[in-house]
Amino acid sequence: FVLIDGNRCPELPMPSDSVVKGDLRVAEISAASILAKVCRDNEMKELDKLYPDFGFAKHKGYPTKLHFEMLAKYGPTPQHRQSFKPVQNALANC
Repeated sequence: FVLIDGNRCPELPMPSDSVVKGDLRVAEISAASILAKVCRDNEMKELDKLYPDFGFAKHKGYPTKLHFEMLAKYGPTPQHRQSFKPVQNALANC
């Protein structure tokens, strides 16, 4: 059984349920959230080595002023999510 933080579940091949504010209410969701953040931060540090001008180690991929400035200056990397509006805008301006 899978518990998902949020108000809806994706289709999964096993039973699941969503829990609004699950990271505050369910210890397992809280732990998974922490592990996911640590993994994401580590991935951003690795991306920072590939794209040092972007500052991934600093902003961790979050939509900060620095990240938007680098996106405007250099355009998106292959790792940027193409569905994200600022990335679409940067692609349109390239």
